[in-house]
Amino acid sequence: MNSANERASFSQRLQQALKNAHYSPDSPTRLAREFNVRFDGRPITVHAARKWLVGEAIPTQEKLRMIATWLGVAAEWLRFGGPELAAPAGQSHSGLARFESADVRLIADLQRLDEHHRQIAREFIRMLVRLAYQK
Repeated sequence: MNSANERASFSQRLQQALKNAHYSPDSPTRLAREFNVRFDGRPITVHAARKWLVGEAIPTQEKLRMIATWLGVAAEWLRFGGPELAAPAGQSHSGLARFESADVRLIADLQRLDEHHRQIAREFIRMLVRLAYQK
């Protein structure tokens, strides 16, 4: 397969994975934002996300693995195609579960608080987690 076909095929799989995970495949801005919230490395630009979505580029292996983990698909499928497979159980980037959009907004809201109120919010969440695991 030539590289133009590879990029186009990758783009189709990325768009399908986004749809399956209830994200719009039509918004490079949202793709960049959701990606950057989850990725520990250098953030991507909206332009880079657009290139992935329209089949002009394929992300690096490190970025591709993070996208696959986030969207719950196998990195090999996302990159090369074949039978669509879910990501192996327990495989997640930095040990974190996939964030939903509401979680991303909540984190952004938390970051807007002053340090005192952020600490209160963290303690409240920790208390809820402890209560949930005591049941």
